[in-house]
Amino acid sequence: MRGIEDVMVIGSDRPLRSIDRDEHLLLASPYPSKLPIKLWNDHELLPVVHFPQKYVEQKFAPPRGVYENAQLRVEWQVLNGRQPFYHRNCDVDEISYQIDGERTLMTELGVIEHRPGEFSRIPRGVGHDNYGRKESHLLFYLPAPVDELVEPVRTSQPVMPPFPGWEPGEVNEAVTQCMGTVGHDIAVFPADETLLLERVRAEPERMRVHSIGGGVGTTWIYATPTIRLGYVNMTAGDGSRRYRRTLDADEIQYQVSGTRTLATQRGIVELHPGDFVRIPLGLAHAGIPHERSTHVSLLSHLELPQVIESTRTADPYSPERLAAAVERSQT
Repeated sequence: MRGIEDVMVIGSDRPLRSIDRDEHLLLASPYPSKLPIKLWNDHELLPVVHFPQKYVEQKFAPPRGVYENAQLRVEWQVLNGRQPFYHRNCDVDEISYQIDGERTLMTELGVIEHRPGEFSRIPRGVGHDNYGRKESHLLFYLPAPVDELVEPVRTSQPVMPPFPGWEPGEVNEAVTQCMGTVGHDIAVFPADETLLLERVRAEPERMRVHSIGGGVGTTWIYATPTIRLGYVNMTAGDGSRRYRRTLDADEIQYQVSGTRTLATQRGIVELHPGDFVRIPLGLAHAGIPHERSTHVSLLSHLELPQVIESTRTADPYSPERLAAAVERSQT
């Protein structure tokens, strides 16, 4: 089957070039070398990490790191109650994506009531706390400053009390470096929560809420010179496939809704809501949606290794496996 490969670089939505491909050859293993020396490596099939999207009752624990490098960290978190302290980052902007449930984000720039499908960005140096109700969310720690590329659906607002049952008092505040990881605190001290939350009335700045919208295609929401973060909407039934090969960025994908088959040069895997996958830079890949499908996409110029155990791996490529995925997409 014929296909097209788009060769991409971060920061541009237009391909450097597009290449006509035989799809089966693109995904197949290389022919055996005729030389007595080994000229290329044996690469492992793509690993997948899965977390359930619905809340499962558990004790409070710090967020779980999923991918991390020297300047960027991706975490998964669940919460049913208060975070035990206010947090202030020295080095990063902290972006969250609400997966499921409801979460009150409280800061000196106002309060946001998060609903599923929403993003927000906490600027570097802004104190914040969370009150979750059987919820789950993703966290992206990106080197500051981060630009926002689209208009918000709403902004943070002064709210007092920030949630029903809140009572004024003193709480701990932690100032951290190294993307907020445990053990990298600079100072931890008591703070008057009322004074912190009332500061919004003297601040002109507000945090902006973005939401996954309709339509089809890629929408980038956040950007630095070397990072992009946004979402991709796809629909089933398109018989033509465009493979993407990003020359200068690892891509992390998180499946939000729907199912799709990811066909890559390191195997084929069906992705379900709650699945993470990392596509190394330079690797050709294409999504085959079985229904309307949405996933979060993060591009990182630096390699972004997985730092948690895998749940499963992709299957080896076979023409039959690909044909089954295509047939499912078209029915």
